[in-house]
Amino acid sequence: MLLLTVSASAGLSQSKTSLFNESAVDKQKRIQWWTDDRFGMFIHWGLYSLGARHEWLKHNEHMTNEEYQKYFGMFNPDDFEPVKWAKAAKAAGMKYAVLTTKHHDGFCLFDSKYTDYKATNTPAGRDLVREYVNAFRAQGLKVGFYYSLLDWHHPDYTMDDVHPLVQMDTSQANYDRLNKGRDMAKYRQYLRNQITELLTNYGKIDVLWLDWTWDKSDKRGKHAEDWGAKDLIKLIRKLQPGIIVNNRLGLDDDYSDGGDFVTPEQVSTKELQNYRGKTWETCQTFSGSWGYYRDETSWKTHRQLLDLLITSVANGGNLILNVGPTARGEFDYRATYALDSLSYWMHANSKAIYDCTFAPASFVIPDNTKLTYNPKTGKLYLHLFDFTEGGTLTLPGYAGKFKYAQLLNDDSEILYTTSGSDVILKMPKVSPPYEIPVIELTL
Repeated sequence: MLLLTVSASAGLSQSKTSLFNESAVDKQKRIQWWTDDRFGMFIHWGLYSLGARHEWLKHNEHMTNEEYQKYFGMFNPDDFEPVKWAKAAKAAGMKYAVLTTKHHDGFCLFDSKYTDYKATNTPAGRDLVREYVNAFRAQGLKVGFYYSLLDWHHPDYTMDDVHPLVQMDTSQANYDRLNKGRDMAKYRQYLRNQITELLTNYGKIDVLWLDWTWDKSDKRGKHAEDWGAKDLIKLIRKLQPGIIVNNRLGLDDDYSDGGDFVTPEQVSTKELQNYRGKTWETCQTFSGSWGYYRDETSWKTHRQLLDLLITSVANGGNLILNVGPTARGEFDYRATYALDSLSYWMHANSKAIYDCTFAPASFVIPDNTKLTYNPKTGKLYLHLFDFTEGGTLTLPGYAGKFKYAQLLNDDSEILYTTSGSDVILKMPKVSPPYEIPVIELTL
């Protein structure tokens, strides 16, 4: 992933130039499945999983291609069973997935004819992207590809301020020396060729997650013109007319439709309220890194993960939650535990997530709760972050606004009384066996 925070204003201003003749209604139809599903799985996997110390290890340790090559020669994920991945995602309530087909290190998990730096030339000896696609489709999940615009391996990719080779010497003289003989025009064609492969060789692709472009003020970064971004997104939409594309091509400042959704990364739940009214997806990790990191201890709790999911939907957005498989191709025990915990909660409470968004403004959010709302069914969901057994919960101004209340996990009735314009819910004597119980109100 990236180090910078991408602007939240992407693709929203109607005064900007449009690249495509698509009405707001048509766009909404195109992305409707995505806004309904709300929850996806990100998968960051590649050579860096062997190093097991962050997906940016080539950058962090200033490694040359030659130094990094040891991982290429050892990549042999003998426990890679993508059907297990897909079943784990489905059980956790995730409806779509996005796999890193190529990360910043330039290594391709797919069998590209434009490079030798690919999984088919490692001891793995096969197209791992194809196996992923087949497995996830078979489980009824939507399929997405992540593709890094950066490439720290390609000989024509020019230097920028995160390239591993400039980390020890950031002088302009070193930039000029390292850029000698490199041709970004050739790399732009390489981008087009590989994205064409990904969007023509694997059937229908539902999401393309491109990563990433620097802010325009960064003089040593890459910008939209470096990727040929305008022509690139037109190619993408031509090859896959129904695809959904994120906003990291750098087109946001000039075009209203340079990306379909904005991508707040690793932000706090408090910050997510800033995106209400936009089309957005927050990308988050179970821990602090995206790739497999053996010694990392900063793993989120079950409650923190649920809070991210609930708060995303409560503000009209999606959550895509990342797994970094091991070099053997398995989800490690901490990721499996986290997915299992989500599976347990989602089995009982997924109605409060799918097809939901933020509640109408007329509903006050009671203390220690968050609200999600399904406009199709007329259901309002109270997510209880503080459950008082045998106590009461006051809903200010709710009198006459709903006709029935029940716990979502078992459809058991919640009794209530009214006091003026308020409704007072009578909580069960025993808390439901869920970290964050949910009450469903039928409006």
